Amino acid sequence: MNLLLVRQLLQQALIEDIGHRDLTSELMFEPGEQIGGALLAKQAGRVAGLLVAEETFRLLDPQVRFEAHVQDGADVQKGDVLATVTGSARAILSAERVALNLLQRMSGIATTTRDVCRKVEDLPVRIADTRKTVPGLRIFDKYAVTVGGGVNHRFGLYDAVMIKDNHIAAAGSLTAAVTKIKSRIGHLVKIEVETDTLEQVKEAVAAGADVILLDNMSPAMLTEAVQIVNGRAITEASGGITPETVRDFAATGVDIISLGWLTHSVRAMDISLDLNGKNHP
Repeated sequence: MNLLLVRQLLQQALIEDIGHRDLTSELMFEPGEQIGGALLAKQAGRVAGLLVAEETFRLLDPQVRFEAHVQDGADVQKGDVLATVTGSARAILSAERVALNLLQRMSGIATTTRDVCRKVEDLPVRIADTRKTVPGLRIFDKYAVTVGGGVNHRFGLYDAVMIKDNHIAAAGSLTAAVTKIKSRIGHLVKIEVETDTLEQVKEAVAAGADVILLDNMSPAMLTEAVQIVNGRAITEASGGITPETVRDFAATGVDIISLGWLTHSVRAMDISLDLNGKNHP
């Protein structure tokens, strides 16, 4: 992750939560008072976001002592200590909610991604995310997917061409859309085309698409589409795929399976900050 961007996003999150001041912490603690505590896993899962949590505390107290007991990507059990933090009482308690919100969400995404990847780990397919992320959190969400063993799709509209149904409708045809864009981009930019019929798959191959998105196809139809492509483009399956059916889709021979629910329907991992009093050593 780009640390400069991480800090910028964390600053906005802290400003949103603290506003003018943390009234409770300022009334309870003097500026020099210190506390310490531990970040505890309240359930089993895969950890992601410890650096983000550390940077959150450090923005309010540059002298905070943050010691990670595990690394991102570790699989932990309920009761495991993820990290300890010691520093200004005002800073730690003011940063607590933002740090936990992001750590819990990122660890939830990493855990879900890990579980899906394990279902298909013996098959030559990769699990990818989508752009279905909470605005402002994409850098955190997509990082968490990689910690879980998945790969990132495009980060935004700026880093790859993806021709979808509305683009095709506006251009008049799939071929016309691909041809026009090919004439305007550099040689390092890939073109992905969304298809939902086998005829469109054939057209996308003929037009020279680099990646073909096979949208909302059944496993049987997907198998046929992969055979049509026959290695001439990367194939990606998306739409209507659940944790229960992901293996059926992976068995079709598709190269990539992209899953929006890795990030848009995440269940946060339960993690808490348990304090152990002032002047923690």
